[in-house]
Amino acid sequence: MTTTLGELADLIRAKNAGPFWITLDLFFRTQEDYERVLRSGVLDAHHIGSLFRVGPESVRTFALPTLRTIKISFPRQEVGRGITDRDMHAGQQHVPLLAVELPD
Repeated sequence: MTTTLGELADLIRAKNAGPFWITLDLFFRTQEDYERVLRSGVLDAHHIGSLFRVGPESVRTFALPTLRTIKISFPRQEVGRGITDRDMHAGQQHVPLLAVELPD
């Protein structure tokens, strides 16, 4: 049986990081879960770029071991609060991460 990020993480959320960027936060209950995700490679720039339709060169990932948190930032596809922006707060942008499967 496979495990998804949505099942393993304590919390996954998305938020505005200004009008041009979105940040995803992944929080983990245990150090083991945090390290498993980091080792798996499922959050590499190419995979994130593919999931969120951005170039991998623009994906920024920050691992925060003392908080057991991984932060990922990438450019918004639409300028925040612009006329074509459908998610002003970027609060729904984390959804593609929930189904990402982790290797055993």
